Amino acid sequence: MPILSFQNVTAAYAANTVFHNAVLQVEKGEKIGLIGANGCGKTTLFRLISGELQPTEGNVVIPFATRIGFVEQHACGNSARTVYEELLTVFRPLTEMEAQLEELHRKVDLTSGKVPEYLERQSQLNEAFVAGGGLTYVSRAHAALAGLGFTKAEESLPVSALSGGQRTKLSLGKLLLSEPELMLLDEPTNHLDISSVEWLEDFLSGFKGALIVISHDRYFLDKVTEKTAEISAGKLYVGKGAYTEYMKQKALRIESDRRVYEKGMIEIRRIEKMIEQQKQFGQERNYITIASKEKQIERIRRSLPELPPKEHAFRLKFETPLRSGDEVLFAESLSKSYDGKQLFEDANLKLFRGDRVFLLGPNGCGKSTLLRLILNREPMDSGLVRFGVGVRPGYYEQTQRELMNEKTILQEIYDAFPSMTVPEIRNYLGAFRFGNDAIDKQMSSLSGGERARVALLKLILSKPNLLILDEPTNHLDAASVEVLEQALDGFEGTMLCVSHDRYFVNKLANRILCFKGTDLVAIDGNYDDYVLQMKAAQAPASAGEEPKKPNAYQLRKETERAERRRLGRIRRIEEELQRLEEKKTALSDLLSQPETAADYEKVIALTAELSETDGQIAALEEEWLTLTEE
Repeated sequence: MPILSFQNVTAAYAANTVFHNAVLQVEKGEKIGLIGANGCGKTTLFRLISGELQPTEGNVVIPFATRIGFVEQHACGNSARTVYEELLTVFRPLTEMEAQLEELHRKVDLTSGKVPEYLERQSQLNEAFVAGGGLTYVSRAHAALAGLGFTKAEESLPVSALSGGQRTKLSLGKLLLSEPELMLLDEPTNHLDISSVEWLEDFLSGFKGALIVISHDRYFLDKVTEKTAEISAGKLYVGKGAYTEYMKQKALRIESDRRVYEKGMIEIRRIEKMIEQQKQFGQERNYITIASKEKQIERIRRSLPELPPKEHAFRLKFETPLRSGDEVLFAESLSKSYDGKQLFEDANLKLFRGDRVFLLGPNGCGKSTLLRLILNREPMDSGLVRFGVGVRPGYYEQTQRELMNEKTILQEIYDAFPSMTVPEIRNYLGAFRFGNDAIDKQMSSLSGGERARVALLKLILSKPNLLILDEPTNHLDAASVEVLEQALDGFEGTMLCVSHDRYFVNKLANRILCFKGTDLVAIDGNYDDYVLQMKAAQAPASAGEEPKKPNAYQLRKETERAERRRLGRIRRIEEELQRLEEKKTALSDLLSQPETAADYEKVIALTAELSETDGQIAALEEEWLTLTEE
C-alpha cells in the first residue's frame, strides 16, 4: 500500500493553475527527486502533502499512521538550549526513559532488590530503552552534528548564537534523526560544504523511510534518489531513475512526442486539402464527406501529444580569446591568516594554457580568499603571484558586491564598455533574457539570478583568456547552469574555479586542487577521479599486493580528456570555418556591387577585411588538418 498518493490533483491560486491532474504514488522506502524551474509549484506540492493547502480538485491520500517530517517542524527557536541539547530533543522519549531507569536503579539499590515491582519495571523499561536505540542515541547525535559541520566547541553554543545557515543545518539534523516514514526535504544541501553533503548522502542512502527531496544539486540527486518527479508547464511528470537517467528518458520522450506530433500534423494538413477540394465541388455528398473528414481531424488533434513549451534559456558563448603564453599563472608560497587563524600556508599553484582547475575544500578554508589574492584584490601575508605573457584575466565574484548599485542594467554595461553602441548592448541583453522592459531596472533591485546573468555578460564582453570564477552556478536555475556548462566546455582559454556543484566540477575539471588543513593538494582528473583517488589513498594496502604502476590511472584519464578536447576543437573549428566562409561570401558580394566600386575608401577597407578573413580561414584549415591527422 502506498504511503502517499496524488489522485488527479489540481492546485490553483485564483485564476492561476500551478499544476493540474497530477498523479503520484510513493511507496515505502522510495526516494524521489522533485525538480522543476523556480516558481513551478514544487513548494506547493509539499504544502499539499503537509495539509497546509487543500487541492482545488482531486485527492491527496495519506494513511493515518504515516509520520511525515519537515525541516519547518523543528524551528530551533529555544535560545536557552545549546546546539547539542536542542538536537537531543528529538530523543525526548529515550531521555525520559533514561531518567526513569536511573530513578529505578536508585530505588533498587536502596531496597537491595527486595521489591519485585521495581525489578520488573526496570526490566521492562530497559528492554524498551534498548529496542528504541537508547544505547546509541548519544553517539548518533554527535555523529550527526559532526557530519553537518559542527565542531565540538560549537555543540556547546546557545542556539541564539547560530547563524541562519547553522540553524538550518541543526533543523536538518533533528529531522534526519527523527526518522519519519516520509521525509520531505527542500534544498537540504544549501549551506553545506562538500564534506557535509557527502555525509548527508550516506545518511539518506541508509535511511529506511521514503523521501521526497527538492534539490538543484544534480550530483546529490544522482547519489540519493531512484525516481524523479518534474513539474513543468503545469504538469507533473514521473519517471524511473535519478536525475541523469531521467533527463535521458525525458529527451527521448520529447523527441518521440515531437515525431508523433509532426506526423499527425502532416496528416491533418493532408485531410484539410481534401476538404478544400470537396468544398470546390459543392455537391451534397461532398458536404457529408467534409463533415466526416472534420471529425477525423478532431480525433487526430485529441490524440496528439502535448509538446512542452520552448525553454527560453539565455544564450551564452565565450568568444575565442587571444592566445596566451603556455604558462598562464605562477603562484608560490602563498600564505594568509585572519585574526590568528591560518587559512593556508606555502600554497603553490601553476596554471598552463588549457587547464581547467577547480578548488575544493570545506567552507571557510580560504578558497575565495585565494582567488582574491591572485587578483591582488586582497593583501597576502607572504608569497608571489605572476601572470604569464598575454594573459587577460576575467573574474566572476561570488557575492557580486560591485553590482549592488543604483545604475540601470543598461548603464552598468555601457559604463563598463563605453565603446559599444546602445543597440549592440540591447542585443546582448536580449540574448541574456533582458527585454526592453527590463533594461531600465536598477541593479540593486535585481534578483540573484538576474544579477548573475549581468555578471556573466560583463565577463564575456571583457574577452578574457583566463577565467577566475567563484561559485558561478549560485543563483542560476538548472537550465541556466547547463547553458553555462556548455559555454565553458567550448571556452578555449584557461579556467580556475571555486564551486560546490560537483556535477558542474565533474563535467569541466581536468585538475582538482583540494585544501587539506593549511596545505593545497593537487589531483589530476575530475570530481569522480578525485573521490576514487581519495578512497584509494585511505584504503590500507593488502599484504603481498604488488604496487600499482604509478600514475597509470591518471595517464589513461588524461589521454581520454585530451581526445575529447581534440574532437571538441575540431567541431569548433568547423563551425568557425562555416561562419568565416559565409562572411567571405558576403564581403565578395559587397565588392562586386557597382556602388561599392565607386567608393575607393570602402573598397580598400573591404579588401583588407577580405584578406584578413582569408588568412583566418587558412590558419584554421591548417589546424584542422593537423588535428584530424592525429
